[in-house]
Amino acid sequence: MTNTASATAPKLGLFTRLAYGVGGAAGGIKNNGFDYVLLLFYSQILGLPGLWVAAAIWIALIVDAVSDPIVGYWSDNLRSKMGRRHPFLYAAAFPAAIAYFFVWNPPTGLEGQSLFAWLLTLTIIVRVGYTLFEVPSLSLSAELSQDYDVRTSLMSFRYFFAWVGGLTVQVMLFLVFLKPSENDPQGFFHIPGWNLYGLVGASAIFTAILITALGTHHRIPNLKSPPPERELTVARIFGEIWETLSNPSFRALFVATLFGLLATGISATLNQYINGFFWNFSAGEIGVLTFLVFISAIMALIIAPLAGKAWGKKRAAIIIGLLAFTISPAPVFARLLGILPQNLNEVILTTLMGMDVTALFAVIAFVTVFDVALIIAYQMLAASMVTDIVEESELKTGRRSEGTFFAGITFIRKLSQGIGVMTASLILAFATIAPGLRPEDASADSVAKLGFGYAATLLTVWMLMLLAISFYRISREDHARNLARLAGEEFD
Repeated sequence: MTNTASATAPKLGLFTRLAYGVGGAAGGIKNNGFDYVLLLFYSQILGLPGLWVAAAIWIALIVDAVSDPIVGYWSDNLRSKMGRRHPFLYAAAFPAAIAYFFVWNPPTGLEGQSLFAWLLTLTIIVRVGYTLFEVPSLSLSAELSQDYDVRTSLMSFRYFFAWVGGLTVQVMLFLVFLKPSENDPQGFFHIPGWNLYGLVGASAIFTAILITALGTHHRIPNLKSPPPERELTVARIFGEIWETLSNPSFRALFVATLFGLLATGISATLNQYINGFFWNFSAGEIGVLTFLVFISAIMALIIAPLAGKAWGKKRAAIIIGLLAFTISPAPVFARLLGILPQNLNEVILTTLMGMDVTALFAVIAFVTVFDVALIIAYQMLAASMVTDIVEESELKTGRRSEGTFFAGITFIRKLSQGIGVMTASLILAFATIAPGLRPEDASADSVAKLGFGYAATLLTVWMLMLLAISFYRISREDHARNLARLAGEEFD
């Protein structure tokens, strides 16, 4: 049997929860960069064909996805003086940060196949390097506490910092680093701004990873021990992984994650296209819109724990998800149907950060703040649901397999996001938005096709995600029962 260190550990303090959560900023910065602006930078700015960029992203995701179960199983079974998880956390910081810097600082003059090779190589290093941190650190959430609500708190802090970290660096990109000019009013073609974006992002990734590693280091004596030593063959390793991942509730979350991250890949990749081409927002407006999502992250940090306590994680996730995922594409459909008229482009305010504010921008900003708050709250609850599968699985297998479960989630996350990026590229091709095309040069037909492809695809995929998560079956009462059965078995 595994030890009961988590159950007898001192109460988890606010400092440890914050330190754990700060690590989410590393993923937020990396994900925001790769999901939201990587295609824009390499295709529209550097001139690499969009399908080439998507191919590089997808190949890197596949390579990275293969590393997930390896790292997960390895960290479940590692024996070291620093426990199962922390050696990976410390090893990840440097390679992930250095490679991320070079993604945004390619050598001058690279183009075509050479630029493609550069992008592919660096994205693989970033993703595999970050996996060494991501899977073990996610696994810590189930070890730091067995409490149903504390786990939601841990995931809430992690997702809060993921959004805040990613947003902070991206706001700096659009409001500070990119310099508009007469020939480039949005500032997208200001290369030094992108280079600085890479430096700041890489530094923040390095710092966030170390804060989580150092801030949770004192809990190592209270974490779970690896399973008893046994002869490990390839057949046994794959057999144990399959046995672990056969849990019905995990399968529900696995499929839900597939659809959810497919939608995320589409949404993130096309976000700047929707803002720039569909709504015709300037870089300043995009920066302000991104900045306002800080409010969303704060709201979600409050909503998720309260909703989880009131309704339980599954019901809360479904209710919040239904609200969030129907609101999100609504403004795009409204514009396409003429419900959101063009006359909303009239200026209603001229004082916000020295920028003219139109009625359209005010409407989109209002909807975005509340919708993104609900989306983040859903993500917090869904992530916390994974942690409660651990004890149910331990009753069946006799092993603690946090790393394997979270590796399964990150594995499908990466594959589905890769498909999402590819789908987004197909939507761009459908809308005939070619590399190098500026928003002011896009035809009305192209813009309409972009909006319809974006909104219709997202709505469909999100509804499939909520259908899948409805098959999850661990309630608060089930979790308490699993803990009691484990305690009874261990102390008989």
